[in-house]
Amino acid sequence: MAAIPAAVDRAYGVTNIKSHIPIILDTDDHNYDAWRELILTHCQSFDVAGHLDGTLVPADDVDTVWTKKDGLVKLWLYGTLSKNLLKSTFKTGGTARYIWLRIENFFRNNKEARAIQLDHDLRNKEI
Repeated sequence: MAAIPAAVDRAYGVTNIKSHIPIILDTDDHNYDAWRELILTHCQSFDVAGHLDGTLVPADDVDTVWTKKDGLVKLWLYGTLSKNLLKSTFKTGGTARYIWLRIENFFRNNKEARAIQLDHDLRNKEI
């Protein structure tokens, strides 16, 4: 009797993240909350949300299954960022959780500077 092939994880079937997440996170579009919700929902539906919230951790230092899935989630995150945002938040290494927190901190901890920028933009709008 032939061995039953291992089931391919559905998450690896996502070849184009932009077809699942229709918006690109950009500092100028003020779409962080919508982007965050779409990414969380997407990751929950593919059972990898734990890579973002930190509940999925590697079993040991050589947990290749976890490392591959974490790399996939990192690709999804980076694939939905604008070029300018990617340049300002990209760092080599790190986990998907680390990237998730870095992006969140970029938008959440930057409120004062963003308010000044928005005020400046509003005052310079042509009517």
